[in-house]
Amino acid sequence: MLTLPAMVRRVQISVVGFNEDSCTEVARDAAYRVGREIARQGGAVICGGLGGVMEAASKGASEAGGLTVGIIPSADFAQANKYCDLVVATGLGWSRNFVVAYSGDAMIVVGGGAGTLTEAAAAYQADKPIVSVKGTGGVADEWAGRYFDERRTWRIIGASSAEDAVKKVLCELSRRGRDGSRKRPVNPEEEGR
Repeated sequence: MLTLPAMVRRVQISVVGFNEDSCTEVARDAAYRVGREIARQGGAVICGGLGGVMEAASKGASEAGGLTVGIIPSADFAQANKYCDLVVATGLGWSRNFVVAYSGDAMIVVGGGAGTLTEAAAAYQADKPIVSVKGTGGVADEWAGRYFDERRTWRIIGASSAEDAVKKVLCELSRRGRDGSRKRPVNPEEEGR
């Protein structure tokens, strides 16, 4: 009987944040560095495939030899940024935010507005580790170190830099188990340190 070694897939990290219209240079730089560090650690960048934080993270990963996946809202592949290695043209509109959230083992938030908040909330509901890059504005700054609701299931972990965010998300994945699952702590203060 022929047996094959178990396949090992890359860690997939969703990177979410400001779109092209509202992306700051601080957020763009942080996203680029997040993408680069994910690639250096052997992971894949999952993003919404458009501009702003999504394009910057894709560019960082691509230039570091990493894999990038863009999950775009339209059915037109041409709308994806040029750094996406693989494009999932959903045709789902902004509902694609859920696909972005569910496709990552974890999520890193860089800045962001309402769309980013929906992605982070979906990741939270799916018990995915979420790390927020502090100092990048928007959702990242507003929610770092906080819980999304009164259940206090998982705290949004704050990171001081892009590199720190990748380190923390990989550490949290290791702590929870690769797929992000782990029994919730009895005392919510035990997690999110």
